[in-house]
Amino acid sequence: MTKGSRRLPFVASAALLAMVAASAGCADVSGQALQQDVAQLRQDVNSLTLAVHRGRGDTDTVVGQLDRRTREQGADTAKQIAALSARLDALSGEVARVTARVDELSQRVDSLGRSAPSGGASPIPPPSRSGAPAPPVATAPRAPGSGGTAEESYQAAYLDFSKGLYPLAVSGFRDFLRRFPDSALADSAQYWIGEAYFSMARATASQPDKSRENLEQAVQEFRKVMVAYPRGSKVPTALYKEALALVELKQTALAQARLQYLVEHFPQSEEAPLAKERLASLKE
Repeated sequence: MTKGSRRLPFVASAALLAMVAASAGCADVSGQALQQDVAQLRQDVNSLTLAVHRGRGDTDTVVGQLDRRTREQGADTAKQIAALSARLDALSGEVARVTARVDELSQRVDSLGRSAPSGGASPIPPPSRSGAPAPPVATAPRAPGSGGTAEESYQAAYLDFSKGLYPLAVSGFRDFLRRFPDSALADSAQYWIGEAYFSMARATASQPDKSRENLEQAVQEFRKVMVAYPRGSKVPTALYKEALALVELKQTALAQARLQYLVEHFPQSEEAPLAKERLASLKE
């Protein structure tokens, strides 16, 4: 064997080792590239997860804000409704008083037009409830020791009420009831006593204790209308106003009972629709 032939196996072995080394190097490069791709994918997934969490947090924040705004708007609406309802009650009372005053003046004008030649004016009928015919006026004889008829005594007390002189009106109507207990105007006189106390409660709103005292007295006086004059024309009105006073006294259950009684026993009265509306608002 020649010297060159002896080197041939060594050359072949070296070439084979070089090929194996080259293959290993390629494998290492491919593995590193794959690891980099996996790492990039993991980074992308983490970014997406973070974006999802942030989006969910923003959504929850917006939903919470909308829910809070909805509740606040609902509370504001309820306050506005309550304020409007109170204002409506006050306006209803004012309308009733103005209407009664207009009725009185109208009747006075009619009486003057029909006055006798001697110039004496006929008795003035009492003020009526809004929209209702005036109750018949009974001619009463002069009370012993007094200087006026039942009609004159009633009108004097009502005049004090129309001027806002509520304590004087209460005194005048009580004197009327004492002197003329059987008059056809007795139930109206008792009703206006309740109205006077109700008005005094509104006038003393800045003095909570005094206002409450007047409201409690108004409830008692309105209740007397039904107890003492169950067939009187003022019973439905007194029931309704008693319920309003009870509402202001925060006695809601009792107010509902009075309104329900009014609706059931006086369905044709002017106050029945008002009582139904008030009942619905109290049950909400």
